[in-house]
Amino acid sequence: MKHPTRFLFFTGKGGVGKTSLSTAIAVSLADAGKKVLLVSTDAASNLDEMLGIELRNTPVPVPGAPGLSVLNIDPDNAAESYRQRVLAQMGASAGAEELSTVREQLSGACTTEIASFDEFSSLLSGNTETYDHIIFDTAPTGHTLRLLSLPKAWTGFLQGNDRGASCLGPHSGLKMQEVRFKAALEALSDPAKTTVILVTRPDRGAIAEAAHTSDELRELGLNNQRLAINGVFRASARTDAVARSIEDLGQQALDAMPASLRELPQDRIPLRPFDTVGLPALRALLATGASPIEAPTLSIPVAGDQPQGLDALADELAATGHGLIMVMGKGGVGKTTVAAALALGLVERGKTVHLSTTDPAAHLAGTLHGDVPGLHVSRIDPKVETQRYIDKIMSARSPGLDAAGQALLLEDLQSPCTEEVAVFHAFSRIVSEARSAFVVLDTAPTGHSMLLMDATGAYHRQMTQEFAGQGISRIVTPLMRLQDASYTRIILVTLPEVTPVSQAAALQADLRRAGIEPYAWVLNKSVLAAGTSDPLLLARLAGERLQMERLAAGLARRMFTIPWLTTPPIGLAALSALIRKPSAVAVTPS
Repeated sequence: MKHPTRFLFFTGKGGVGKTSLSTAIAVSLADAGKKVLLVSTDAASNLDEMLGIELRNTPVPVPGAPGLSVLNIDPDNAAESYRQRVLAQMGASAGAEELSTVREQLSGACTTEIASFDEFSSLLSGNTETYDHIIFDTAPTGHTLRLLSLPKAWTGFLQGNDRGASCLGPHSGLKMQEVRFKAALEALSDPAKTTVILVTRPDRGAIAEAAHTSDELRELGLNNQRLAINGVFRASARTDAVARSIEDLGQQALDAMPASLRELPQDRIPLRPFDTVGLPALRALLATGASPIEAPTLSIPVAGDQPQGLDALADELAATGHGLIMVMGKGGVGKTTVAAALALGLVERGKTVHLSTTDPAAHLAGTLHGDVPGLHVSRIDPKVETQRYIDKIMSARSPGLDAAGQALLLEDLQSPCTEEVAVFHAFSRIVSEARSAFVVLDTAPTGHSMLLMDATGAYHRQMTQEFAGQGISRIVTPLMRLQDASYTRIILVTLPEVTPVSQAAALQADLRRAGIEPYAWVLNKSVLAAGTSDPLLLARLAGERLQMERLAAGLARRMFTIPWLTTPPIGLAALSALIRKPSAVAVTPS
């Protein structure tokens, strides 16, 4: 990108390398003498580990990269800052009870979202004149599309609405931000100012998601797009079956690329033998020629015991009789595959299962490719749930309102906030089903899931306060069900790489702070026992070994492993093979 626009957005399916590429570009521009601000909009960002700095919600200079600063839009910090601004607008005349009421109104996930969006908008609307370029490392696709759609959604909602949005409190002053939201929308839609880089890997699923994202972004008016294909692999020799399979699968995915993506300007970044942690690795990621970083020599001992596979985990879960199984982790680690395989394994063990997803990108149908008796598959569709919630509220409250009151209520419910509330209610319904059957929930990538957990916590606090005031001591909230180890089993999925393992560890710590203890870890796409002789793959295996040692050292109370398979585990037959006790497992690439 010899002449980049001022704003650069990196987006794509989880695990494709958005953070690596956006950070490498930021370092490259800073090395060229530009003033650059790298912004993470991902609540589960790993920029701190990648750059060796502590992320904050104010710009932090990066040692070793003059001109580069990093900022993380932390949802919790943004929400608290937003609450303080709202409370300050109330003035000295506001009493303690009134302040407490407004603070409680501003404690939900809706406030967290609008606060994060408020900071995002300020970066686009001209408050950062000192920087030549602002680069956004975004959350996985579904969350990012939501973020990029908000300027248009809030601008439309605020037109002709002089009252602000009641879901954000009566004194939120949201109307005051209308000018900023419009400026953000204009900046996003201006091809001279903004470029969206769609990041993918040579993988059919990632490419399909990039094509879908491209179409949705065009509908939002973001037409200046570029395609970056990360991790393109070429085998050193065609005699290595593992290396040959990885290369062939990647080439097949690239050959089948939709025409809408082929039309975009395109870059291809080769697979590197190192993890992109630290400035030397980030600078080497985009370098041409031989990689300047040497991987350590790998010695693979013969393991005395084979690692437990997904079949053993399915056996353990089936023995419990019923319950909620939540599959969580960083985007791109294989949550959907694990969730679908476990659901299928439970059905094959005689159980009735509801398999659902909270992920806006929703890949379940494409992973299963078929129907199974005893398995009900659904998704929490934000648009469908929002309309259902609006209809429910209008039906309950309209009889006591006149026409003007009904119109006012409907106007409030058309706020973009309503979607977050509606999704939480749908999540709560599905959680409650696990009282008498199995529910397997494929969750959204980490950051989006933690926002859902925040909503669950806020609802728990609200309900306990209300019922305590009525003298009722016994209630069961969704949070209490998640904290009940006999009801809910959290499965953390990761890849044997630095970033996914670190993010899964951080997710585990967040869950524990909420009183939720993960049940097991699943290590997906392990190549350690594949027997490859390809030099590049051998170099990457050194990193895999280190991550497995991290897990064994105490991160995971129990661990199950899925090998790297020669064909992607898509379709009922391939998924079923994952949860059956194998007589011999071919450890080859997926």
